[in-house]
Amino acid sequence: MTDDTAKPTSPAPKSHGRLAARPTVRPRELMTDTPDLVSAWKAKIITLFPTAFPGVLGESLTGKGLQDGLWQIEPIDLRIFGDGKHRNVDDTPAGGGAGMVLRPDVMGKAVDFALNGAPVDRDEWPLVYLSPRGKRFDQAMARKWSKARGMTMICGRFEGLDERVIEHYGIEEVSLGDFVMTGGEIAAQAMIDATVRLLPGLVGNAESLDEESHSHGLLEHPQYTRPAEWRGHSIPDVLMSGHHGKIAEWRREMAEKITAERRPDLLNDD
Repeated sequence: MTDDTAKPTSPAPKSHGRLAARPTVRPRELMTDTPDLVSAWKAKIITLFPTAFPGVLGESLTGKGLQDGLWQIEPIDLRIFGDGKHRNVDDTPAGGGAGMVLRPDVMGKAVDFALNGAPVDRDEWPLVYLSPRGKRFDQAMARKWSKARGMTMICGRFEGLDERVIEHYGIEEVSLGDFVMTGGEIAAQAMIDATVRLLPGLVGNAESLDEESHSHGLLEHPQYTRPAEWRGHSIPDVLMSGHHGKIAEWRREMAEKITAERRPDLLNDD
């Protein structure tokens, strides 16, 4: 089994505060990673595919925030910590069965490296394993993570991770949804995107964050823009009235209606 272990290249951040000195013992292959920027939120990603990052996170507002030093990303190549000549990272399941399982000795070294210098308090620095059996990711979780100093994510592969690693480090398991993917890399990018867009200064109009879906437990109301008439469809009159109170009331009613139709579970959550 072979994997691409080429060292990823990421855009060099602009000057943004002081650099943080962080003494550590690290594998030679990881000696040239981007230095920490003080006050910048940072995601450390343990993965077999480091070149998958930043991926789409390097585009649009998240990409600009990355270049401006509002946040950082550090892919950590799990293969570097592998065992033997071929740097094996997995083995057959104890008790038999199909597939392979990520080894605890290999992942343990990678987690130790990722946590070196990070806050011990998990509210300040969450440690997450992306797993289909984990708690489902939501906006509240993204908001909580955005208030941390950074986080470490473990991208699962194969049949999963040895349970002893999860128990030893008290790792939080999180799922993107009720489905199974080939690995955690795409899920990690989705969760990071949802998190970093909540960082101060990344989204220009902060009011838009307050009005979008899930911000208040409801799905977002319909949106319209010019032209006022398009293929026989008109913008609702109330939105053209200029009456802000009536507009706010209409948007709230529509949000409740759409939520009741599409996601009634959100209305039943306490």
